[in-house]
Amino acid sequence: MNGPVIAVIVTLLGKTGRVSHAASLLHDLETDGVEVDVYGYTSLITAYANNRKYRDALKVFGKMKEEGCEPTLITYNAILNVYGKMGVPWTKIIALVEDMKCRGLVPDLCTYNTLISCCRAGSLHEEALDIFQEIKVAGFTPDVVTYNVLLDVYGKSRRPKEAMEVLKQMEINGFRPSGVTYNSLMSAYVRGGLLEDALELKRKMVVKGIKPDVYTYTTLLSGFVKAGKDELAMEVFEEMREVGCKPNICTFNALIKMYGDRGKFEEMERVFKEIKVCKCSPDIVTWNTLLAVFGQNGMDSEVSGVFEEMERAGFVPERDTFNTLISAYGRCGSFDQAMTVYKRMLEAGVSPDLSTYNAVLATLARGGLWEQSEKVLAEMKDGGCKPNEATYSSLLHAYANGREVERMNALAEEIYSGRIKMHAVLLSTLVLVNSKVDLVVQTEHAFLEFKKRGILPDITTVNAMLSIYGRKNKKGPKVYEILNYMYESGLTLSLTTYNSLMYKYSCTENFQKSEQILREMPDKGIEPDVISYNVVIYAYCRNRMMEEAKRIFEEMKDPAPAPDVVTYNTFIATYAADSMFVEAIDVVRHMIKQGCWPNQNTYNSIVDWYCKLKLRDEAWKFVQDLGNLDPHVAEDEKSRLLERIAKKWSQVKP
Repeated sequence: MNGPVIAVIVTLLGKTGRVSHAASLLHDLETDGVEVDVYGYTSLITAYANNRKYRDALKVFGKMKEEGCEPTLITYNAILNVYGKMGVPWTKIIALVEDMKCRGLVPDLCTYNTLISCCRAGSLHEEALDIFQEIKVAGFTPDVVTYNVLLDVYGKSRRPKEAMEVLKQMEINGFRPSGVTYNSLMSAYVRGGLLEDALELKRKMVVKGIKPDVYTYTTLLSGFVKAGKDELAMEVFEEMREVGCKPNICTFNALIKMYGDRGKFEEMERVFKEIKVCKCSPDIVTWNTLLAVFGQNGMDSEVSGVFEEMERAGFVPERDTFNTLISAYGRCGSFDQAMTVYKRMLEAGVSPDLSTYNAVLATLARGGLWEQSEKVLAEMKDGGCKPNEATYSSLLHAYANGREVERMNALAEEIYSGRIKMHAVLLSTLVLVNSKVDLVVQTEHAFLEFKKRGILPDITTVNAMLSIYGRKNKKGPKVYEILNYMYESGLTLSLTTYNSLMYKYSCTENFQKSEQILREMPDKGIEPDVISYNVVIYAYCRNRMMEEAKRIFEEMKDPAPAPDVVTYNTFIATYAADSMFVEAIDVVRHMIKQGCWPNQNTYNSIVDWYCKLKLRDEAWKFVQDLGNLDPHVAEDEKSRLLERIAKKWSQVKP
C-alpha cells in the first residue's frame, strides 16, 4: 500500500460513489501508521468534489496544510474546481491563486480553464474574458475546453452575442465545435430569451452532423417552460422521445417545474413517479425544485414536508437547498422561518454566495423592507460578492413594495443609462414594478425596450402589461392589443392572464363576462384560484347584485378554494357602503366563525362609512363593542380605529 496505489483505490471508490469508504480507508491507514501522501489526499479531494461533497473536500485540503503535506498544482486545480462549484466569491478564488503562486507553483492551462469555469456561478463574464486574455500572455494556447467553458460563462451571463463570437474564434483557430459547444451556446440564447435563435442553432447542429443530445433538448424544454410556452415545451419533449433520446433527471426536473409553476400538482406528481419508471433517481435539484414550487404557491406546510422527506432520503442540505428554502419560506410570507434557515446555514458552516444573498434580498423585497435590502447589498459588495441582475431586480421590488417610487426611478435610470448592465430580467422587473405602482408611462417604456432589443418577453411580463391596462385603460383597446400580442407570440395564457382579464371586465358594463371566463378556465386546463372567485364576487358586488355574489360565494367550497379575507371584505365594504351595517357585521361574525380573521381593511370600511354617513356615535359604539364581536382584537387596533374615526370626522363637511 504505497502512495500511488492508495491514490488509485481512492479514485476508484470515488467514481463508484463510495467516497465515505475512501475517507475511512485513509483514516484507517493513518491509524495503522501508513503515511498518506499528497496524491492520496488530492484523490480524496477530487472524489469528494465529484460527489458534490464540497465542504468535505475543503476539510481535507485544510488537514493537508495543517499536517505539512505540501499541495501540488493538481491539488490547487482541484480546490479551484470546488470553489467554482460552491460559488465562492471571486476575491477568495484570486486569494487561493496567489497562495499557490507564493508556494512556487505556476498556473497551467488547466488552472486557467478552471478559473474561467469559476466565473460561471457569479456570471462574471468580464473576469472570464480577462483570464482568457491572460492565457495567451502566459504563453499557452486556448484549447477546446477553454472555449467551451468561456461559452458556458457567457451562457450563464445571458450574453448570446459574445457567446457567438467565441464560437467564431473557436472555428477560426481550427477547433471543431462539439455538442458541448452548441449546448453552451444554446443555453446563452435560451437564458437571453432568444428561443427562435436557439431552435435555429439546433437545426445547424443537425446540418453539421452533430446529434442533439439530452442536454440540447432539456435546455430547449426549460427555455419554453420559463417563457410560458407549454405546448412548445411538450413538443420538444415528444420529439426527444421519438428520436430515442432518453430523458435524464434534468429533463424531469424541468417538467416538474413547468407543472408546478402552473399549479398542476397532479401532473407534477405523475412526472415525479415517472422518474423511477425511467430508472432515474431524484437528485438534489429535484428536491430543490419541489421546495421552490410549493414555496412559490405559498404552501409552507408542504415545503416543510418535502424538506423532511428529502432528509429521510439521505440528502444532506447544501447551499442550493438552503437558498431554495430561504426563497420558499420568503414566498410563503414566513419571513421568520426564512431567516431561521439562513442562520442554520451559517451554523452549518456554509458561507453565503450570490444566490444566498439574492434569496435573502428577494425575501426582504416581498415585505417592502428596502432599508434592510440596501444594507444586504452593501454587505455583498464588502464581501467581494458581485451583484447581478437578480440582485437589482429584488431591490427594485423592495422599493416598489415599500412605495419608494423616487428610489425606484433612480435605480431604473442607472439601468437605462448603462451604469448597471441591462438584462432581460431587469427589463421584465421594470415592467412588473412600474405596473405594481400604476406608473403606465414607465411600464410602457420598459416594455418597448424588449422590442428595441429583439427580446421576447416572458408570460409574467406580458401579464403585467395586461394587468395595468386592465386597471388603467378599462374601455380602451390596449388590453386587446396585449391579448393579440400573446396569441401571435404563441404564449400560453396562464392563471394570472385569466384573472387580469376577468378583473378588466369586472370594472366595465360587461361585468358578467367575468363569470363567463371563470366557467371557461377549466376547459383551458386552468384551475381557478381564490383570486378568480374574488374578482367575480367583486364584479357582482360592485353592481349591487348581491344574490349573484352570494351564489359565487357558495361555490367556494371543496374542491374550490376557500374564501379568504379579501372575499369577506368585499361583501363587508359593499354592505357598509349601502348603510347595511347589520349585514356587514354579520359577515364579520361569519368569517371569524370560519377561522378567517379580519384585518385592518375589514374594520376600516365599516367605520369609514359610518363617518361618511355622519353616524359618528354608531362608529364609536361599534369600536367600543368590538371585543364582543372579535375576541382576538387587540387594544392597539381599537385605539387605531378610534383615531381613524376622529380623523375621518374632522374631514366630514357640516
